[in-house]
Amino acid sequence: MYLTKLIFGIYPYIALTVFVIGSWIRFDNEQYTWKTDSSQLLSKSGMMIASNLFHVGIIMIFFGHFAGLVLPHALWLGLGISDLAHQWVAIIAGLIFGVMCLIGGSMLWYRRMYNPRVRINSRRSDVFIITWLMLTLILGLITVPFSIGHANKGDPAVMLALAEWVKSILLFSPRPELMDQVDPIFRAHIFFGMTVFLVFPFTRLVHILTAPFNYLGRAYQIVRTKRRTA
Repeated sequence: MYLTKLIFGIYPYIALTVFVIGSWIRFDNEQYTWKTDSSQLLSKSGMMIASNLFHVGIIMIFFGHFAGLVLPHALWLGLGISDLAHQWVAIIAGLIFGVMCLIGGSMLWYRRMYNPRVRINSRRSDVFIITWLMLTLILGLITVPFSIGHANKGDPAVMLALAEWVKSILLFSPRPELMDQVDPIFRAHIFFGMTVFLVFPFTRLVHILTAPFNYLGRAYQIVRTKRRTA
């Protein structure tokens, strides 16, 4: 089918090309816009719990997808993890971190849309990306009952087909026909996920690429205070 070939055979490369080249051009030409644009100073109410839930959830979801779909299938089997066990791990982890992300993201979305100070200082891209991320997340959570149904039947075929499709894309030998084997909700979730990469360079998400992970191991900052002397 032409539409399947377009979305799952061509679109991934369009999204990845825009992601790489767009991010490169923005970093090279517009470094002053390469930032988180945090709105915490505008309104701190509930920000800490919302931000932590959202960021922890989405980071773990990303690494979960990477581990489940990108790492070689033989690696899991070599570790003694069967396909069915692998699927149950993905279901449980995805549900836990997905709900965390949903709670935090919903709080951030509501704050972005209905807090007057935050909304008036938001760009269209800010509103778009938080909304798109939440829709992508919701579609991902909707796939969980389908995955549970497959797992209860002892059938990991959908998970394996998705992993093979990702592998084919990364090896520049696309096999979009593999997506004919999966439920429509998975295809919708993947389309929304690929579009995140497409719009990535034009949003505040770019700060992820230069996240200061060295902060985790930096030395303590010494602060001296003035004291009255007798």
